[in-house]
Amino acid sequence: QVQLAESGGGLVQPGGSLRLSCAATGTIFRLHTMGWYRQAPGKQRELVARITSGGNTDYADSVKGRFTISRDDAKNMVYLQMNSLKSEDTAVYLCNLQSGFTLRDYWGQGTEVTVSS
Repeated sequence: QVQLAESGGGLVQPGGSLRLSCAATGTIFRLHTMGWYRQAPGKQRELVARITSGGNTDYADSVKGRFTISRDDAKNMVYLQMNSLKSEDTAVYLCNLQSGFTLRDYWGQGTEVTVSS
């Protein structure tokens, strides 16, 4: 069974940085596209960043130049480095795996990021 577990969220001041981590188990990690999504109160879930099995990345316009997604297939990990954080980045951040075989989505439980003075 595919399991995703996020960590690294917390409270940070505007302009600060956080690194989120997601550990995947129960799958051949290197074969799948991984992504980070976020959901703020009263808003729908949105894609933040995505990285394919080949290492290609894309980002939401709102985070380009500030966030970097990366993966370490040897460790079954995906990361989101978040710099120059803004209050608008406050949300629950969720790790996503899209199966390279079935295209089914799997989700972690989320880690909360709060950007506030």
